[in-house]
Amino acid sequence: MTKNILPALVLGLTAIASAVLPAAPVHAEDQKPEQVHIRGSIVTYSGSVLKVKTREGETVDVTLADGWKLASVANAAVTDIKPGDFVGIASLPSAGGGDGALEVLIFPPAMKGAGEGSYAWDLKPDSSMTNATVADAVKGVDGRTVTVSYHGKEKKIAIPDGTPVVTIAPATNDDLVPGAVVFIPAEKAASGPLAHQVLVGKNGVVPPM
Repeated sequence: MTKNILPALVLGLTAIASAVLPAAPVHAEDQKPEQVHIRGSIVTYSGSVLKVKTREGETVDVTLADGWKLASVANAAVTDIKPGDFVGIASLPSAGGGDGALEVLIFPPAMKGAGEGSYAWDLKPDSSMTNATVADAVKGVDGRTVTVSYHGKEKKIAIPDGTPVVTIAPATNDDLVPGAVVFIPAEKAASGPLAHQVLVGKNGVVPPM
């Protein structure tokens, strides 16, 4: 059955928001299954199993949970980032101080506020993910610097020219073809990774997070 995100756009996008945004820390009594992020390319897709060759070179079978959600990403531009937008920015500390962006995800309005905060992220060693509202965006000689706000705090992040900037887009099961690049936030389970959401690359655009 073809799975399309559009008929339940808000519900689906909210689910995907939880996929691409790190979860806030939980208390011991509220422990959730351990999370793992799978980045790689599809080997095969069959029924409820997605076989993926990870960026580390390992091939894993990802079980797709009942009711799993699927989306893709579409290209956006740094000039699309406007005050009031809700964004997710993976970044690294810069040698000269502050943070430099590794990628930017501009969320649709329906997802504003989901997963707000700044957390450790595993895109690269020492990277973080900041999910926040843009307070201002200033164009400079070598790119753009944005000031984002979350939970009463502010953070300045430089976005160098050439940084991948994307937004969420629809996808169907037909996009799960061998070679397609995926980002899968999954739960560790005894039988292997269990996924409730999948982001797949299409039309030459890949999930950069």
